[in-house]
Amino acid sequence: VQLQASGGGLVQAGGSLRLSCAASGRAFSTYIMGWFRQAPGKEREFVAAISRSSIRQHYGDSAKGRFTIARDDAELTVNLHMNSLKPEDTAIYYCAAARIFGTSPSRYDYWGQGTQVTVSS
Repeated sequence: VQLQASGGGLVQAGGSLRLSCAASGRAFSTYIMGWFRQAPGKEREFVAAISRSSIRQHYGDSAKGRFTIARDDAELTVNLHMNSLKPEDTAIYYCAAARIFGTSPSRYDYWGQGTQVTVSS
């Protein structure tokens, strides 16, 4: 599966953004989809994941209560709705696809190219 992330940009603290990840390939619905982020000088961090058929969503501590992940298997997309953004949310955000549910980047087999999110204070 090929992934293309979009929707990043510059936003003020407290604002919102919606990231989108468009996938190609018929097998999209069979993958667990996740979002990760990486800030300069830091390791890649788990943000959120959603299981097949949207049965389960899981969030990293930094995303809980502020971010929502959703998928549309008919449209082959997975979105990350981000609210109450903080300067520490500034990072490159990546979408990824996995066969096995998990929070480690090593679980994910396919990665999009990333989209930059910058939150100003």
